[in-house]
Amino acid sequence: MAEFNASSETPTALGDIFVLDLSRILAGPTATQLLGDFGATIIKVENPKTGGDDTRGWGPNFAKNPDGTSTDLSAYFMAANRNKQSIAVDISTQEGQAIIHQLAARADIIIENYKPDGLVKYGLDHKSLMKAHPSVVYCSISGFGQTGPNRDQPGYDLMAQGFGGVMSLTGDPDGVPTKVGVGIADVMCGMYATIGILAALRHRDKTGEGQHIDLSLVDASMAWLINEGTNYLTSGNAPIRRGNAHPNIVPYDAFAASDGHILVAVGNDSQFARFCDVIGRSDLGAEDKYKTNSGRIEHRETLIPQLRETLAKLTKAEILEKLQSVKVPVGPIHTVDEALNSDQATARGTIVDVAADGIDGGNIQLLANPLKLSRTPVQYRSAPPRCGQDTDSILETLKTPK
Repeated sequence: MAEFNASSETPTALGDIFVLDLSRILAGPTATQLLGDFGATIIKVENPKTGGDDTRGWGPNFAKNPDGTSTDLSAYFMAANRNKQSIAVDISTQEGQAIIHQLAARADIIIENYKPDGLVKYGLDHKSLMKAHPSVVYCSISGFGQTGPNRDQPGYDLMAQGFGGVMSLTGDPDGVPTKVGVGIADVMCGMYATIGILAALRHRDKTGEGQHIDLSLVDASMAWLINEGTNYLTSGNAPIRRGNAHPNIVPYDAFAASDGHILVAVGNDSQFARFCDVIGRSDLGAEDKYKTNSGRIEHRETLIPQLRETLAKLTKAEILEKLQSVKVPVGPIHTVDEALNSDQATARGTIVDVAADGIDGGNIQLLANPLKLSRTPVQYRSAPPRCGQDTDSILETLKTPK
């Protein structure tokens, strides 16, 4: 609702949408941050008895007060909570439940990530709130979903990556199954939640009918197994870990140069011929068994060692120059600081400075939303909030008739 949000001259895609955010950690907050970036008003409900969202205490990195002490804004929390207002509400009390009902009456979207039926005892579950407000879009995120034998099991990103299969594909072929370096199961679940919410809003706008969205970390994790999932379904053979190699494209891997490592991704047969020519191995490009991608997959065990031997004699710069000159995909392996400080990141506005009252320096740096919308651009209206910082103003607004 517009009355909760600062006005802006720039149009937004979701400027008239009100979101009641009962989620915490990463999956739900990722979804609501995306909606907030598009202009929606996000009211984040936090438990005053616990200090709010669990991730507020997930150090070691925190935004600082002017006196150098740490705030409750951890780097983790700040990654998924901009463009939100925070209200401190104890939903276990009748007073707290009454506040949530008042907010729900104004909401277009409600999102939560409690265990299945965890909100029933408070009268805040989807059946209760949708009965009172049939036009609302209510999204429930849980570890395993609202049904199935594991519905009551807790779900964290690590468990979802393990159960969903992606860890079996990640890491050194001779090492242990490895999780992806960031909370990808949570983030992708948040992405799916956003898509589902926007689809449900489209339906609501046409029919006036809200609906419940049941989404789980594990379901989402299995959905983004993509080609490795369908590789199994097609062949009946469980995919194996290949490190940085690709199950369906060869060569597509990290290679050691004389001064470090570099990525080579040869996507088709004409690229392979040019690749072989430019690195001085036209003999490999001429061999019938390597001319097609199917042949290279079949004979990867003989091809890849020869390519590694050849590339190891060249520097990273030499490989980059040679392959770029013939339009064969090639690239560096950056550290996080190298990536974020690259010329490309600067040109694309990958880092944004957001004004933050009461923070040392007066602003914080965040990762930008990657979407570049031409008519309704992403806006960074507010920094991630302190726990409960907007409680008084939100309660005051609730006194005004809807």
